[in-house]
Amino acid sequence: MNSAARLSMSGLDITLVALYLFGIVGLGLWAWKRRRTHQASSAQYFLAGSSLRWPVIGLALFSTNISTIHLVSLAQEGYVNGLAYGNFEWMAAFLLIVLALFFAPFYIRSRVATLPDFLEKRYSRASRDWLAGLSIVSAVFIHIGFSLYTGAVVLRGLFGIDINTSIIVTALLTGLYTVVGGLLAVVVTESVQTVVLILGSACVLGFGLARIGGWGALVAAVEPVKLTVLRTAAETPTLPWYAVFLGYPVIGLWYWCADQTIVQRVLGAKDERNARLGPLFTGFLKVLPVFLFVLPGLVAYGLVRQGALPAPENSADVYSLLVNRVLPAGLKGVVAAALLAALMSTVSGALNSIATLFTLDIYKRWRPQASEKRLTFVGRAATVVAMAVAILWSPLISHFQSLFQGITAVICYIAPPITAVFLWGVLWPKASAVAARITLMAGSALGFAVFLLDWFKDRTGWNVPSMMATFYLFVVCSGILIVVSLLRPHVHTEESARLVWKRPADALRGPWGPGLFDYRLVALALFLLMAGLYAVFG
Repeated sequence: MNSAARLSMSGLDITLVALYLFGIVGLGLWAWKRRRTHQASSAQYFLAGSSLRWPVIGLALFSTNISTIHLVSLAQEGYVNGLAYGNFEWMAAFLLIVLALFFAPFYIRSRVATLPDFLEKRYSRASRDWLAGLSIVSAVFIHIGFSLYTGAVVLRGLFGIDINTSIIVTALLTGLYTVVGGLLAVVVTESVQTVVLILGSACVLGFGLARIGGWGALVAAVEPVKLTVLRTAAETPTLPWYAVFLGYPVIGLWYWCADQTIVQRVLGAKDERNARLGPLFTGFLKVLPVFLFVLPGLVAYGLVRQGALPAPENSADVYSLLVNRVLPAGLKGVVAAALLAALMSTVSGALNSIATLFTLDIYKRWRPQASEKRLTFVGRAATVVAMAVAILWSPLISHFQSLFQGITAVICYIAPPITAVFLWGVLWPKASAVAARITLMAGSALGFAVFLLDWFKDRTGWNVPSMMATFYLFVVCSGILIVVSLLRPHVHTEESARLVWKRPADALRGPWGPGLFDYRLVALALFLLMAGLYAVFG
């Protein structure tokens, strides 16, 4: 660790961090206490009683998505590659539009508690079982495991805390309010954590730009290509522009539209309108990470080129170096709180989704007559077990050379079959139950095989970028689903027939209003904003 990157904390900074930790845990427990008279209801515990409105949904989606990986690894990518990896943030807005228009209405109308439950209503019980198991595994090993390890690395760099100690303490604090409070405690704390996260990150960017001399000085200090998001294969071999447009929709549709950890906030919406507007609000928030998380790394690169900052020994230390060198006392504590907010919000969201999946998709199948109180207890127990497994797995993540590219690669090999089954399931009435089951099983096996090829690429010679590999896998999975569906047609029930758009344009039909908050107008505004950003920075 570069000694220049080690964070020197004043008494005020330490006080702010301590107040944040006590405050966020206390807020989660308060949310539980306020609804404790209803906690015997599993609907209250897992879906917050279907009471969530769009501002809370939007903030919670953003907070669950943004983890310590984003703050630290995106700054690292900004330092090394400029704005290129900002595509993972801006492309998300287009997939959130897809969630709001095409998926959220069916999720709310079918009143499902989990996405595997939705697959059973659309396809069959076999599809539900497979997705439930895969979703639990991905939540433990991707959302929680990567977040805990990255957070521990950052805390070691900033405060010198042992990695294993950081993992255990953070897990226990986050698990406390998640276990007792359920989804309500999660979304209430996530809403506050989003504000802390944005404020802390804005401080780093603002003081960094002030140090370098403003936007004009930054432009003069770095190569022009670093200020663009779309690159050729020669400029950025790991992320050429065509891989962004072909590969990201595959992983993005899984992540934003079919991943329980993320979509559970939408499932807890008060009604269809709030379920649509919540993701669109998140889409507008997703404009910020490129400036708040990626750009600071580029600012650090410019400061190093100016001679105003020492070059870090390891690019992973860029965020710590920037915080230590540009922020005054007090604000360092705010940024440290933001790092903890990013970590805790992601972990708490994943824990709650695991509890929901295990209880409603697995346990309730064995014990269909279980009481509401029993279901809530099982959910809490599943949370504890999942956290224990994640604690054991987290240190093994050190195998990856780049955490952000590592987590992206894992997602690229998990997403294709799930994306194919969900996408064709709501857009093509002929997608059949047999085809969905075969696609999920065969696609998962293919994804695991490609993952092994990539993991041992020094021996196998595998050199296909993960973003292109996910596109190729999606094409194969779609082919399997289409062919099998034509050979083994689907027999729709009255319920499953209602979960397919007869025509995609039907998603835009319905009464308008109120005013400018009609979801179609909001979606159009978001689309035009993102198109404009790509026109400026492309």
